Amino acid sequence: MLDAGLPSPIVPYGADQTLFVVIDRRGEATEVPVERSDLETTIGELVAGCFNDPVKVLSFNTLEHWMKDISTDVAGEIRARCEIDGIELPDYLSDFVEGHS
Repeated sequence: MLDAGLPSPIVPYGADQTLFVVIDRRGEATEVPVERSDLETTIGELVAGCFNDPVKVLSFNTLEHWMKDISTDVAGEIRARCEIDGIELPDYLSDFVEGHS
């Protein structure tokens, strides 16, 4: 149980950070959010297959209090990286990329 006087370990306190959340579908359409603090790491983990069935990628800023769905941008970046590297889009990302292109 968290102490009411202490900041939550999940949400950074007082920091101007942009965080990235991958919504990943697992099993029976259960969506599980997975938080990352770096976009490059987020894209790398998507390409590496660290997610079962990514549905969407959101970014939000802890100080400025904004949120944005960046799924289309991330899908475009994944497609571009695959083309540059001369590899086919992995099957586990095809629904995500096609759905946000």
